[in-house]
Amino acid sequence: MLSIGLRWFVTLAEEGQVTAAADILGIAQPTLSRRLATLEQSIGVDLFDRYGRRLTLNAHGALLYEHARRALDELDAAESRIAELTSATDGTVRLDFLHSLGSWLVPALIRDFHRTAPRVRFALHQDAAGHLADRILAGHSDLAAVSPRPRAEGLGWLLLDRQQLALAVPTGHPLADRPEIDLRDAAGEPFIAMHPNYGMRRLLDEAAERAGFAPRIVFESSELATATGLVSAGLGVALVPIREADPEAAGVVVVPIRGGDAVREVGMVWALSRPLTAPALRFRDFVAQHDRSPG
Repeated sequence: MLSIGLRWFVTLAEEGQVTAAADILGIAQPTLSRRLATLEQSIGVDLFDRYGRRLTLNAHGALLYEHARRALDELDAAESRIAELTSATDGTVRLDFLHSLGSWLVPALIRDFHRTAPRVRFALHQDAAGHLADRILAGHSDLAAVSPRPRAEGLGWLLLDRQQLALAVPTGHPLADRPEIDLRDAAGEPFIAMHPNYGMRRLLDEAAERAGFAPRIVFESSELATATGLVSAGLGVALVPIREADPEAAGVVVVPIRGGDAVREVGMVWALSRPLTAPALRFRDFVAQHDRSPG
């Protein structure tokens, strides 16, 4: 392996004795002594102070050891990543997801996937939709469950779910008794909205633009549950996906929005510029076949 040449020097430095280091490395003592002499000649300085059979790193040797140890750690990490590229039964899937998908979609996918690949590990990260797309493109994660589909180029897309959008209104609100509404019917309402970089905020802005108005936002949140909670307090209305709206939330009525474009698409993205590791590819293919029907 790439690390063999550095490893014998590090072992010798840590053991402080040629005989002990040679035994650990499985090579003859004279061979190790010759390698050390050759290394010191090539560098032009002694690396050890000799006290009989005992070797102690001098200042030059300590400096080389520091960098050699760091290089070995990096090489070991590279070998682990290479192994993950080729092994679909071990390794780690770096999976990002929206906060709102952490209560139902992501746990179900991981739970069911572990029945087929129990040794695959997951490194999880939650964030806003815009940030997740950036993390994928930067190589910080393998896959991300997001909504809506990111506008950024260079991303693969796997559609997972289409959720009808609705308006969450307080109980007793004039719109609460309707079977469905046009979003323009809420043009004069105060809105509880997500922060600008969140997917639901983008959906609200786009839906309001199609309806011909700019929403009057009175509070911005990072959690859908917080938004519906504030709706129940009578502070405004909120755009929510019906799939994730709490049907038992006290003081809130969810009214579906009319129109074929009143939907929230949930999907999985990955970078097209680099290959997925074997476990990440296996997980993505599993997700593509997974039954995500309610219940």
